[in-house]
Amino acid sequence: MPTVCVIDYGAGNLHSAVRGLERAAPDASWRVAVSAEPSEVLAADRIVLPGVGAFASCAAGLRARPGLVDALVEATAERKLPFLGICVGMQLLADLGEEHGEVEGLGFVSGKVRALKADGLRLPHMGWNEVVPVADHPLLPPEGDAYFVHSFIFEATDESDIIAAADYGERFPAAVARENVAGAQFHPEKSGAYGQAFLKNFLEWRP
Repeated sequence: MPTVCVIDYGAGNLHSAVRGLERAAPDASWRVAVSAEPSEVLAADRIVLPGVGAFASCAAGLRARPGLVDALVEATAERKLPFLGICVGMQLLADLGEEHGEVEGLGFVSGKVRALKADGLRLPHMGWNEVVPVADHPLLPPEGDAYFVHSFIFEATDESDIIAAADYGERFPAAVARENVAGAQFHPEKSGAYGQAFLKNFLEWRP
């Protein structure tokens, strides 16, 4: 049975992500494991990086796990395993985050994470919002609504890496993808039928 590994680095709603993946797996055809052990990461068939909180603390949590970042680099860059970052997990794909000072990200998808410009609107952006595809990508369900909780956005260096967008004060990337690496700013595990379809597409994705 193939395995999807949800990375446990102290900065994600692991149980919610696991339940979402289990619901999305057709006929329980996937084993969902939770781990930060490099050997388990490299043995997986797919990787999910959740994230809740500030960019800097999440980045520090990743780097505090011995060998984890090296394993993620090997898994994505060398083994080309399908990889999905969720919320702050998507933001960590960037080169740099500007929350609480400049902090280095993973650099899997070039860009920076900056504050959302939502003048006159309440922050964080919390709740349901329409996700609009801007590229034809196998991860994306048809246009629909997803659940967001964030105050910062991923500003991609190459706009062709943006596959979906949403609006809250400004238009921002709702999902990005480059080769075998993808990210969702929304929480698919909390996004009802749309999110379940997104996760099912991820489990079936052959980048």
